[in-house]
Formats: sequence, structure tokens, C-alpha cells
Amino acid sequence: MLVLIAKETHGGEARVAATPETVRQLVKRGAKVMVEPGAGESSLASDAEYQEAGARLGDDYDAADVVLCVRPPDEARARRLHAGAAVIGFLNPFKNDDFVRAMVERKVTTLSMELVPRITRAQKMDALSSQASIGGYKAVLIAAYHLPKYFPLLMTAAGTVKPAHVVVMGAGVAGLQAIATAKRLGAVVEASDIRPEVKEQIESLGGKFIPLPQRDESGAGKGGYAKEMSKEYLAEQRAIVKKHVARAHVVVTTALIPGRPAPLLVPEDMVQAMPPGGVIVDMAIEQGGNCELTELGREVVKHGVRIIGHPNLPSTLPADASMLYARNVYALLDNCLDAESSLKIDLADDVTGPTLLTHQGEVFHAPTAERLGLPRGQLPAPETTEGKKR
Repeated sequence: MLVLIAKETHGGEARVAATPETVRQLVKRGAKVMVEPGAGESSLASDAEYQEAGARLGDDYDAADVVLCVRPPDEARARRLHAGAAVIGFLNPFKNDDFVRAMVERKVTTLSMELVPRITRAQKMDALSSQASIGGYKAVLIAAYHLPKYFPLLMTAAGTVKPAHVVVMGAGVAGLQAIATAKRLGAVVEASDIRPEVKEQIESLGGKFIPLPQRDESGAGKGGYAKEMSKEYLAEQRAIVKKHVARAHVVVTTALIPGRPAPLLVPEDMVQAMPPGGVIVDMAIEQGGNCELTELGREVVKHGVRIIGHPNLPSTLPADASMLYARNVYALLDNCLDAESSLKIDLADDVTGPTLLTHQGEVFHAPTAERLGLPRGQLPAPETTEGKKR
């Protein structure tokens, strides 16, 4: 089996899908590994280190049995893949229509890291969580850098400096890491989420849970994700949150709903209510943003507030982001290898099946198949997974 480690071509992407550490694991498993020259350069892994780990340099997409990537290969590379080859990476099934069509046409198997199920056995493959944690951490550091005041409470001979007030919107992995980081820097932290069950997690990190509207609605969706709420609920929630944002020096927004535009949480009037010099870091900008005034890939100042729309915060810490991502990818690939270290796609496997995007000319991700009108593959009826959900 020839495993090819792709050099990323997507603008601003500094991560890589395999490190010398995971290359050694692949070689030990019996795979031949090829690394595109310069693939690890941005994440501080040299070609020489990959070669020392047992890889050779090259870009033979025509011969590759498995391609490991962060973002999907560009069209020219993708169309060189042979039938039966596999691609593993963040494949963005909700938007990457041309790529999906090409993979169906060429009968290439694709496993999308975004679709890894949130079950206990798949925790080590959960790249969304590993990368979101990095993003939440970096979002607070960026905010602290731009904020024109201290984060912590300081007692000085010249008087007391009050701590910064931080509001985090969304208490998933990214939000919880943002809460923890802001607390470590000494800020007073509040957090908002439409799922009442996260209150305990927020408080365990030293944050304060912003109360929810008193309505008979829950924001808890499948797999631990949030679900879309009614307009009335969101309007009430915004009114509550606005009072807290009005005294916040920093707002970090992290709220995403899989396959949907990011919910609007910070309209313009809420930005206007913030103190001058405030900072908003919108982590949801790739899906449209949680703040009405965020601009993709830009830092703008509106109503005296700096609004930052960096689309790929994990890539700003490429060494550790790549290390964690590469381990996630290796774990998923390892799960798909048989005893002879050959690729085996087991549709009944409770990780492989749900993660499958395309296989043998069919689309196994139902929303993508329906949207594109492409042949839809069917997974076997699942066995009970009681006790596996986390």
C-alpha cells in the first residue's frame, strides 16, 4: 500500500496530515510512504526528517492507494487518483461539490474527518475536537494581544487595575478552551450556549453561565452538537446576552451547526453596545460568522470595536496542530487496515461507515447525495451502540 502525504495547496493552510512520528507508524504497519516535497515545511517538519522516518519524496498521485491531506487535493491532483484509491482529510462535504463529483466519477473512496462520529471508540480520531481546542486557545491570545488593557486583576502602587470581562458564545470544544484560556490569563469570563447541559462544564472552568430564555426548547442536537433554534428563542437569547456583551471587553464566538450557516449571535446593535477598544474574535467566519460585521480573513474596526475574522486559527499553530491532526488521521486509517495492512472499507464498522463520504461511485453522506442528486450508498443497519456515546 502506497500512502501519499499531500502538500497543502489551499491558501493559508500551514498544517500537514502526517508527521515523521506517524510516518514511522505507517512504515511499521508495512506501508510505503511518499511525501510531497515541502509538505511539512510550514509545520517545522523537514523533508530530511520524513526520509529518516522511512518515507521517500515524490508526488505520484497516479500510484497512490491512500492520500492523507488536511484540505482536499486540487482538481488536477484529484483527477490523477485511480479507482479504489482513498482520500482522508477535512473534505468539507457540505461545500466541496466539484470534489465530491470527481471522486464519485473516479470511484475513489473518501473519508471525511468532519464526519467522524462522536462515540467513545472514535475519540482518538476526532480531529474536529483537537483542532477546535487549538482555535479556542489562539482566539483568546489574539484578543489579549489587541485589547488595550490587561486581562488580569492587578494591585499596583498606583491603584487597582480591574480585570477584563470576556464573553464566550458557544461552549463546545473551542468555547471551553477559550473559557479556560481567558481564566488562566485572569479575566472574568461568562459564556452563553443554547444547550443547558453545558452549564456544569462552563462553571467547572471558572466561567459563569449566562441564563437561557425560559422556553420549552432545547438546543441539544445529535452527537453532542447544537441544533437550530426558533427565531423567537434566538431573539430572546440575544436580548439576554446583549446585557452581558455591553460590558464585555472581549467576545469570542464559536457557535456552529453542522451543514448550516453559522447562527447570527452578535448583530450590529450588540457591537455598538460594547465598550470602545473591545475585541471580537469570530471563529465561525468560514460558515458566515456569528457576528454581523465580521469580514472573512480581515481585521476591521466598527463602532470602536476590532472584529477579527481569521478563517483558520489552528493553522496559526501549525506544529502542534499538525501533530494532533496527524495522530487523528493515522488512527482513522489504522482502523481501516486489515491484518495484512491493506485498506479494507467495512461498511458495518461504527466509525468507518459514518465517516464515509464516497465509495465505489456512490455518496454515503445522505445530505450531500440528496443535494447533488448523486447515487446514494446505504450502510448496513447499525448494531446497538448503547453505552458508546460520549
